[in-house]
Amino acid sequence: MQKIVTHLWYDKEALEAAEFYTNLFDHSSIDSVVTLNDTPSGSAESIVFTLADQSFMSISAGPIFKLNPSVSLQVVCKTLAEVDHLWKQLSKGGSIMMPLDAYPFSEKYGWTEDKYGLSWQIMYLPDQLIAQKITPTMLFTNEQYGKAKEAIEFYNSVFTNAAIDGLSYYGEDDEQGQGGKLMYGAFNLEGQNFVAMDSAIAHGFKFSEAISFLVNCDTQDEIDYFWEKLSFVPEAEQCGWLKDKFGFSWQISPTIMNDMMNTKDRVQLDRVTQAFLPMKKMNIAELKKAYEG
Repeated sequence: MQKIVTHLWYDKEALEAAEFYTNLFDHSSIDSVVTLNDTPSGSAESIVFTLADQSFMSISAGPIFKLNPSVSLQVVCKTLAEVDHLWKQLSKGGSIMMPLDAYPFSEKYGWTEDKYGLSWQIMYLPDQLIAQKITPTMLFTNEQYGKAKEAIEFYNSVFTNAAIDGLSYYGEDDEQGQGGKLMYGAFNLEGQNFVAMDSAIAHGFKFSEAISFLVNCDTQDEIDYFWEKLSFVPEAEQCGWLKDKFGFSWQISPTIMNDMMNTKDRVQLDRVTQAFLPMKKMNIAELKKAYEG
């Protein structure tokens, strides 16, 4: 099981978006669709899906949070034809942030929001070994500007299996005055690649619960560990969700929830749902009691 999973929040379009994405990438599938009843958003649809052999999750839970470019998905392509195809589909009905063009770091690159509000960076790198097709990319801007390197180092201290793969910085002659700040930082947590970048541009967005990272935990001790290390905003703690000191959202979830959410017994699922909704930090023992009735 993938340890860290990117989780996306939609108003009502989670399944529609997942179907759209799985049709774009090879080795992709919709793995489960579960409706959770009587949540604060009413009935919420939770989706587990695979894109290019990577696990993702999404939920339709109302317009509380909206996707924005503070976290984007970087896609590495080996052919120009693939770049053109993905760009055509993902930019249709969306909003282009950086047009598809030649840049110093790629012969063909573009950054766009799709019609659902999710941001994608499409990049042509024909000579790069593609170990991971899609890489979550965090943009540290506004009050978090200048903290990308600190965040990478912090996350590397929290996770046991972690590494910093490469850091590159803006030159002192940068037009935006970003000299010395992190232009591109590649790091790995539990076998998953991530990227963090600083931006001094006055973007009108910041990290929100619309994109979070879900951490699958086998034991209560593991849940307790990540909760203690990552939670920084007590008022943001709810249903296994927390915010860290950079304002980024995480979900600390017991692995057994994957089986519980896929039960065919509607009454059993509703019991589990009503058990976890009032929780802040997840309690495995209480979830098992609810599941077993």
